[in-house]
Amino acid sequence: QVQLVESGGGLVQPGGSLRLSCAASRSIVSINTMGWYRQAPGKERELVARIFSDGDTNYADSVKDRVTISRDNAKKTAYLQMNSLKPEDTAVYYCNLRALTTTGWGDFWSQGTQVTVSS
Repeated sequence: QVQLVESGGGLVQPGGSLRLSCAASRSIVSINTMGWYRQAPGKERELVARIFSDGDTNYADSVKDRVTISRDNAKKTAYLQMNSLKPEDTAVYYCNLRALTTTGWGDFWSQGTQVTVSS
């Protein structure tokens, strides 16, 4: 089965930085799109950033000046560098993957990692 291994979450002070990573299992043949969504208490899940197969990126307005998404195709891994973090960035962050597997195209999600920004 396809699995996404996500790491990098935790507690950070306002103004600090975190880097999230998301690695796909070897069952993935090729990756189309990778990205992160987040869900804060009382809010709906929202897109944070995504990166396409051609390298183009898309960011939420709330993070676009502070966040950079990148990918390493050889490692089947995406990275989300987050700087100048704010308390409103506190949420559960979910890695999302659209990829071709040995059985066809699919859409996959990690179990999420908690990011807490607090002094």
